[in-house]
Amino acid sequence: MNRKKVTNALLIVLALLLVVGMAYQFTPNIAGLFNRSGVDGTPALKVNGQTITVEELEQARRGNPVLSSTDTGVLGDDFKTYVVANQVQQALVKADTQDIKVSRADVNAEVDKVREQRDLKDNKAWTDFLQGIGLTDASAREQIRASIAIQRKADELKAAAPAPTDAEAQLYYDLNPEAFQSDARIQGRQIVVTDEAKARALLAQARGGADFAALASANSTENKDRGGALGPIEDGSSRPVAQVALPAEVGAAAFALTGGGLTDVIASGGKFYIVKVEKFLTPAPKPFEEARTDITAALKTQKENAAIEQWLSGLEKDAKIEYTDLNWKTENPTVATVAGKDIPYSEVVGAVVSNQQFGSLLQQVPPEQAGGLVNGILKPQVMQGLIQTYAAPALAEKLGLALTGTRQDIAQGLAAYGARDVKVTDADLQAFYDQNKQQFETPASATVSEASFRDRTQALAFRADWKGEAFTAAAGKAGATVSERGPVTAGDSKLSEELNAAVFSAKTLKDAGEGSLSDVIKVGERYSVLYAADLKQAVTQPLSAVKAQIEPQVLATKKGEAGQAFVTREVATLKPTDNLEKVLAAQAKRVAAAEPKPTTPAAPDSAAPGTPDSAAPAEAAPADTAPTETTPAPTDTVPTDSTTPPATDTTPATPASP
Repeated sequence: MNRKKVTNALLIVLALLLVVGMAYQFTPNIAGLFNRSGVDGTPALKVNGQTITVEELEQARRGNPVLSSTDTGVLGDDFKTYVVANQVQQALVKADTQDIKVSRADVNAEVDKVREQRDLKDNKAWTDFLQGIGLTDASAREQIRASIAIQRKADELKAAAPAPTDAEAQLYYDLNPEAFQSDARIQGRQIVVTDEAKARALLAQARGGADFAALASANSTENKDRGGALGPIEDGSSRPVAQVALPAEVGAAAFALTGGGLTDVIASGGKFYIVKVEKFLTPAPKPFEEARTDITAALKTQKENAAIEQWLSGLEKDAKIEYTDLNWKTENPTVATVAGKDIPYSEVVGAVVSNQQFGSLLQQVPPEQAGGLVNGILKPQVMQGLIQTYAAPALAEKLGLALTGTRQDIAQGLAAYGARDVKVTDADLQAFYDQNKQQFETPASATVSEASFRDRTQALAFRADWKGEAFTAAAGKAGATVSERGPVTAGDSKLSEELNAAVFSAKTLKDAGEGSLSDVIKVGERYSVLYAADLKQAVTQPLSAVKAQIEPQVLATKKGEAGQAFVTREVATLKPTDNLEKVLAAQAKRVAAAEPKPTTPAAPDSAAPGTPDSAAPAEAAPADTAPTETTPAPTDTVPTDSTTPPATDTTPATPASP
């Protein structure tokens, strides 16, 4: 059965995934809980006595394109660790919510809702649908019952989360000023017409000093009754408006005029706009009391997430895993310790698997090469991030900061605290502008025609003699092949490099008619003369025009760097241990030892006299490599007869924490 089809169908059937709310958002691996088949299979391991089957583990691996990309080598070992850790967590969640009462009526109501949404009112249609995704009516109802139970547990946890304190609210406000600012606004007027020529004539009058309000009242199709004012008139002046009040192209042009002034004619939606910015109002912080409602809502969500994080961590703390199929036995050592907290290796793997760059890497290079890159670059970065996250609560307490939420929330709060005094200087803005000047440039453009001649003398004569009459007809009469290149922007690849330079970079263009002629340019075995009409040179906006646009970006970058440096320094005071290199070295050794050894048949005369070749002793594998961790063995390799019990290994679990 196609596992992807099963998963997608279950997500439709079990629409209650959405009601898990923050629990689902915070622990997305819980989704797999609702995809479990509930059918008998080959036992792989037990979590506090609850069986997880080989089939469930294999389905979880095959259902993820990253996890299914390889089951060998270092990455195969990592993926197995990830799958087992997530299935363990799912089993713990399901077990902990097993006793939550869910009535048959509650389940029936959800089943009826799903059947109605899918138009499966007929019992046969419902049964056929379930069979198509590998479920029975009973197993579907059990999964729905489990999802309702988890939702109720999440609701209990969220309801019990403490309310934000005044100290927490004030600190959150102080550390997140950008989150509580009003949008930039402008006061101004506009003229809107449907004819471009008319718009340009009106713009010329406005630039010449004509009264803009009078022009708008006489000509604009919008707001003419208030002299084109963008907002309603209040106390003799127009109400400021945000950028969203204008069409996208018009708003971008108007809000670039932070010092006020007139826009050019801007086309949008079949209309032509001219905006006069009379006053630019920069974003301003909202007062604390005005922002209090938003602050309280944000902190409430953080505290609810923290309650779920603590719940999951508590479930995993004392979990006991018994391995029945040693092919699925995983190594999940403590990879780092900070502030008395141990970080399991499965958390590093989980962060790698969910990293978008890692998914892209797997599509570009073989798994064995990707494994080396991940171990050398990505995992060390992930490790440092996890250490900082786990250290965050202890650091907040040490610094006396009223930060709340999950470990990640608190880590972000610490970074904001470390960057709280960062400011942007004029030198910072100038440096950013100089390094990124190209993005503030409107490239040169023109409408181009090309006359191509076989002979250079012909081309030179045509260029010298042409006086501005119809270019195409004159060039054709002179023996040229004419190509209408149409509108061209410098560097847009419509022209070859030589022709592009002849139009937009050369200083030898010759005025002719209403346009310009290029020099004679050799292109292959022919010679071209270009005619450029409507030539517009490149224009670069000055720093003053884009300052308001780039300042938030520069500030965010400076704050990010300062915050990261602060957290790194503070974490160092806790003297964390980082065993990643040792763990990776041990993994590499274990994986290499578990790989099948190539066998070379011995020559007939190589055996000792009287000793058959087949009796030659095989090299003993190291004891710690007996469980093959990269390629699961067929399920029938585990002894099942009554005299030989299956191998069982009991190991305290260290599953992935949220």
